[in-house]
Amino acid sequence: MKMTGISVPVGALRTKKSFGIGEFLDIIPFADFCKKASLKVIQLLPVNDTGTESSPYSALSASALHPIYISIEALPELSKADDAEHKKLLADIKKLKKQYNELPRFPYKELRNVKDMILKELFNLHRDEIVKSAELEKWIAANPWVKEYAVFKRLKSINLEASWKSWRQYRKIKAEGIEELWEEKSLKADHLFFAWVQMNLEKQFSQASEYVSNLGIMLKGDIPIMMNEDSHDAWAHPEFFNDNLRAGSPPDGPNPAGQNWGFPTYNWKKLKKCDYSWWRDRLRQAAKFYQLFRIDHILGFFRIWAVPQNECTALLGHTEPYEPVTIKELEELGFTKERIKWLSLPHVPTYIVQSANNGDYLGTHGILHTIMDRIGDEELWLFKPEIKSDKDIYAHEEIPLAVRDVLAKKWRDRMFVEVEDGKYYPAWTYDTTTAWSSLSDDEKRITAQFINEKRDDMENLWEKQARELLGMITDTTNMTACAEDLGVNIRSLNSVLNDLSIMSLKVVRWNRLWAKEGQPFIPFEEYPEKSVTTTSVHDSSTLRLWWTEEPDAADFYEAFPPVGAFSESGASGSRGSAKGASASKAAASSNIKPGSYSPEVAEYLLEKVAESQSIFCIHPVQDFLGLSESYYAENPLDERINVPGSVNEFNWTYRLPVPVETLIKDNALTKKIAAIAALHDGKAKSKRS
Repeated sequence: MKMTGISVPVGALRTKKSFGIGEFLDIIPFADFCKKASLKVIQLLPVNDTGTESSPYSALSASALHPIYISIEALPELSKADDAEHKKLLADIKKLKKQYNELPRFPYKELRNVKDMILKELFNLHRDEIVKSAELEKWIAANPWVKEYAVFKRLKSINLEASWKSWRQYRKIKAEGIEELWEEKSLKADHLFFAWVQMNLEKQFSQASEYVSNLGIMLKGDIPIMMNEDSHDAWAHPEFFNDNLRAGSPPDGPNPAGQNWGFPTYNWKKLKKCDYSWWRDRLRQAAKFYQLFRIDHILGFFRIWAVPQNECTALLGHTEPYEPVTIKELEELGFTKERIKWLSLPHVPTYIVQSANNGDYLGTHGILHTIMDRIGDEELWLFKPEIKSDKDIYAHEEIPLAVRDVLAKKWRDRMFVEVEDGKYYPAWTYDTTTAWSSLSDDEKRITAQFINEKRDDMENLWEKQARELLGMITDTTNMTACAEDLGVNIRSLNSVLNDLSIMSLKVVRWNRLWAKEGQPFIPFEEYPEKSVTTTSVHDSSTLRLWWTEEPDAADFYEAFPPVGAFSESGASGSRGSAKGASASKAAASSNIKPGSYSPEVAEYLLEKVAESQSIFCIHPVQDFLGLSESYYAENPLDERINVPGSVNEFNWTYRLPVPVETLIKDNALTKKIAAIAALHDGKAKSKRS
């Protein structure tokens, strides 16, 4: 059975009860809207606590829900009280709600602090009864992770939200130490505050989840693959993380230096020793609310791009797991130990640095001597052993920035990256390095063949790891797994996903035969059944912005033209009423052209995508709202959720342009969405066909 759904960040929901941001209970009226529009799936972005970070993919906790999504007015401590203190608190809340609800996007940091302050005020009014609450005690016993979380949050608070790595006390702590702090009587109320908030968050989210389920709609969650290094999990369970490595992605067209995400990689060996209990607990927590879930960056379960902690770029990364290149293998290729040194260590000629230092030869030598060793009498230098990353280079502020930039670039200029003693990984861009250019044609051919064979061996390693890890993930709960499998292709990807019944992701604008001449779009009837089709994702432009601003929209128009789009004078050559109907369609299609957006264009695009053979068609709420011009932002850029590569207060703070209650009353909109859902479900045919 095919199903059409809608994706929306919880924070984007806007109702008459919202406190400046979407809350878990706002999912209930949104589900009513979805029911009326015949939508069967609601997909959410991650909802874990992210602390001071607005990005939902920068989790402070693998289990804790975000306090910003709590509905304070629905808390029993507030809703049943009518004394002066509570009345004043309610009056303050209503005043603040009015202030924040008038904003087009929500001010994350400010709103987080305001809601936290109100929650603490309410908690303090009921401190004695909450501390003695049998319900809370029972909930904590069923959710032991909350002890670590509460202790961590209190310590973080008294350290002014600073990273735990900068704390004077408790940077390193064992389970017994956390338990001692939790049991400390003088701190009991402080810790129970965080547990009380989490208990109520779970109750509200569960209430919303149950309501959605009772309507026959499925809730789909999103589990980020990585954890923030400043998370309570990395603090309490350092054994599960490689703190010396950071996850990222290798160089590609848009990112020539790769991406360093700043998240520690997992120590899968340690996790395996405890049967992946940390991951299993995380999945079971999600299964309390969801029937489906999105596995973020599923390629990372095959192999993650691991970058040394202090590298500014991802150029010197390697895959984990990897098949090492050994000294013996390089020697068998004909390279001496001296040449292996040439291939694996950056050799810096004086003249390159001198040109960045205004041609000052003596001054350049003085600079180079501070962080490099000269090779004999040659005008050639090697970095000193204490220089272990490009951050170490940039730390020498006495060196002009232009020179540091040149030195950092040369630091990354190596064919082979030494990952462990005597074990190397071919640099992702090895064939652009100085060392590569120095090889003979025969050496290049032999070395390239050797590297390709190594990568083939690694493909087998990656498949083995993925089958184990993803097998564990899919076996732990009954949730349907949906992959985010965008990025560099892995040979075994499709077979692993298919064998484990994991849905792949098909983003229409990127679902093309890239290796084929003309890079044609893949026809919708060829989309795999086990997949999720979508028009846009949270990191991309919306359908409206794509159609009006991006060149590949014209390719889509040519590949899937509206009926009659290319007929002369709008006629199809048929006679009588058929000719009139065809002419009418042609005239209508003349309004559908890339560069100009309208509800008619949105309808054409969504109807065309509904032809997908994917089980699920799940589109962002903004793309559905494109069916009514009354919901268009003056600037289509304002409809974006996130702009990758930028850090600002705009990202992740999108809100619906109107309350959900208004959408429910918009019969024209819900009828259009229902008609599109019927097309995908196979219950109707397009009026454009």
